[in-house]
Amino acid sequence: MAEQETHAVTGAYGYSGKYIAQRLLQAGQTVVTLTNSLGRANPFGNRIRALPLEFDRPDLLAENLKGVSVLYNTYWVRFNHRLFQHADALRNTLTLFAAAKRAGVGRIVHISITNPSADSPLEYFRGKARLERALMDSGISYAILRPAILFGKEDILVNNIAWTLRRLPVFGVFGDGRYRLQPIYVDDLAELAVEQGAASERVILNAIGPETFSYRELVACIGEAIGRRRLILSVPPWFGYAMSRVVGKLVGDVIITRDEVKGLMAGLLCVDAPSAGKTALTTWVKANAETLGRKYASELARRTDRTRAYGTS
Repeated sequence: MAEQETHAVTGAYGYSGKYIAQRLLQAGQTVVTLTNSLGRANPFGNRIRALPLEFDRPDLLAENLKGVSVLYNTYWVRFNHRLFQHADALRNTLTLFAAAKRAGVGRIVHISITNPSADSPLEYFRGKARLERALMDSGISYAILRPAILFGKEDILVNNIAWTLRRLPVFGVFGDGRYRLQPIYVDDLAELAVEQGAASERVILNAIGPETFSYRELVACIGEAIGRRRLILSVPPWFGYAMSRVVGKLVGDVIITRDEVKGLMAGLLCVDAPSAGKTALTTWVKANAETLGRKYASELARRTDRTRAYGTS
């Protein structure tokens, strides 16, 4: 890809999108963002032009993508809620792909998930599989990146494990806690995304980090790093989920869903593949131990407050 092409990032004011945009700016690229949070605090000043991500106006969406060489798509929703649904996110992303094709976008770098399947009983993984197939059938050059979970300063999962460990004398894991995860540092994912934006080969890559943990090991690792070694108890999945609902009511958030528990325990956040990231979670957690988990990170607050800088809730 030649320098000074225009690169578009969905959600550059958010989490992974912000890191991708930062990498592109460092490489000297012209960057625009498509966002449904035009009023959110902008970490880039006038270095990035913001355009509305209006899925109900596909003509405008295509117009906003004209002249874009590479589109980096991070848009999705984590769970179903009265304000947003997986079905809406699926339909919206299909609209985005169609607009990109109409606008003549040369390549799409799409963030998916490990182990998507069209036959999955879990809507998240089933929807991601459908989007992958739609992108592959679109005729647009693509790179599909499949991370398991992300960690970084604006993270939710790792932060909220630390938040719980700081406040409770015990930590409950669903079942035996031996199901595995392969976290990748968000900036490593961004680096991979930008590398793939500059390539031309149609690829699907498992974007996993250099360490594999059981869920029990992940909790123990975080607890040791922040100086909160706790008793880790195995609890029935139904009980763990019920307790998460109670805590969720107290903090005004959805901590975890039934489908997320099922996906976690089914080992869907682990693959047999080489590492695509270089930053070890153990190293990162130790370096950020003083601040990790000091405040609860709310998914719903980030979704509903579209003015506050992402990650400050």
